Amino acid sequence: MFKFAKSLATVAAGSLLLGSVAANAATNIQIQSVLSNKADEIVMLRDFADTVTTLTDGEVTFDILPNNSIVPGAEIMNAVDKGLLDAGFAWTHYWSGMHPAAMLFGSPVAGAGVGIDNIAFISWFQFGGGKELYDQLWDEMNLNVKGLMLQPVGPEALGWFKEPIKSMDDFRRLRFRTPPGIPGKTYNDIGVAAVAMGGGDILPALEKGTIDAAEWCCPKPDSVFGFQKVLKHYYLQGLHQVVVNADMYINKDVWNELTPLQQNAMQVAADASLMKAISYRIHENGKALKDLTENHGVILHDTPADYFTEYMAAANATLEKNAADNEFFAEVWNSMKAFAETAIPFWAGAQTSNAALGNAYANSLKK
Repeated sequence: MFKFAKSLATVAAGSLLLGSVAANAATNIQIQSVLSNKADEIVMLRDFADTVTTLTDGEVTFDILPNNSIVPGAEIMNAVDKGLLDAGFAWTHYWSGMHPAAMLFGSPVAGAGVGIDNIAFISWFQFGGGKELYDQLWDEMNLNVKGLMLQPVGPEALGWFKEPIKSMDDFRRLRFRTPPGIPGKTYNDIGVAAVAMGGGDILPALEKGTIDAAEWCCPKPDSVFGFQKVLKHYYLQGLHQVVVNADMYINKDVWNELTPLQQNAMQVAADASLMKAISYRIHENGKALKDLTENHGVILHDTPADYFTEYMAAANATLEKNAADNEFFAEVWNSMKAFAETAIPFWAGAQTSNAALGNAYANSLKK
């Protein structure tokens, strides 16, 4: 009897061991992005992936595939939803056509109309109820997806011009490449001939004169893109994408197959990526701007004052309309407004000191 009991115990222990091994089996996640693998966003995505692999002691690894590897970039979200891709990487406002609230998480136009910059956005996301609403977004979109917010960027530059613009009247004479969706439409609303086009079409369009001016992102990505080869007048201050977030979307079945520890490692790495992305961008954009102005003849300008009042008014009108038309959009925007009522008066005041301090030093370098 004792031997039989001992034998059963041995079998049970072996089964538990096998179960443990199975639970901790290695998982490889393929991610297709909407970018080439040379982009700065992919440098940061690899950092996120390496952090997860380290935290899971090698149990979770990643293959990062460039745009169009398995499906066209525009089909990434649907492919993740259906399980054709394990995961995708893009900007969440790309999916605004599926649900308008995607814009509020990916690119809240004009700081959501309530002064939210990239750092304040992280505060709202982590402590103001944003993350819970972000998780709800995928259910609202009826997608079998788990999202991880990774890379807040901003503010994006107004853009590149052939000649200086001194007012909105000058701006309205130009055909201007903008991002798709609400940020670009808001330019149309203030009388700018905004043209949405893919990244690969922008430089040829500028060279052919199909468009007169364009925006893309910030000094580092813009310099890699090559704008300085065809345009020399650069305006840093823009409102169309004060905050832009690049995220990872995981098929929910793939996510659910991960152990709780592995899921937690992914979330910890994502939270770290939020701050690391901002840190990386400040350093890289600073170096790029210095190179553009000192070595490529780029002239830096201040954006005309009337741009801000006109664009902000049009953005607020668009936000109000979407909130009236969509209940979840209204819920997210109201959450942002409630956060902004307390956070932004403090943060804007503090940033005034920071900007004065920084500008004093920047101006000293010009002497």
